[in-house]
Amino acid sequence: MNQQEMKERTKEFAKRIIKLCRNLPETREARLIGNQIFRSGTSVAANYRAACRTRSLAEFISKMGIVEEEADETLFWLELLCEMEIFSKDQLLSVMQENNELIAIVVASIKTCKSNK
Repeated sequence: MNQQEMKERTKEFAKRIIKLCRNLPETREARLIGNQIFRSGTSVAANYRAACRTRSLAEFISKMGIVEEEADETLFWLELLCEMEIFSKDQLLSVMQENNELIAIVVASIKTCKSNK
């Protein structure tokens, strides 16, 4: 997958997170979790774009570490939505799968960069 494809994939993920947040129930806990997942889920795409503009391999690895952290945090909030029965696992399965795939791609990219350093 090239950079442009990954930019598009992370942007589509951000859009899915935004749509998910639009459909959260109007409860206090859903609102609070929604704020967190909105921030971390959209941050994946924004930080990936920032990583693509870095000037050095070390800076790229650092920015990709932030992408990994934000994606992992997003997964945490998705898990919490399931465990608190705000959404069913079936409702979140697809977005959680995409989240896991993005994490795997980012981790592989970081490992490759570190081995090429």
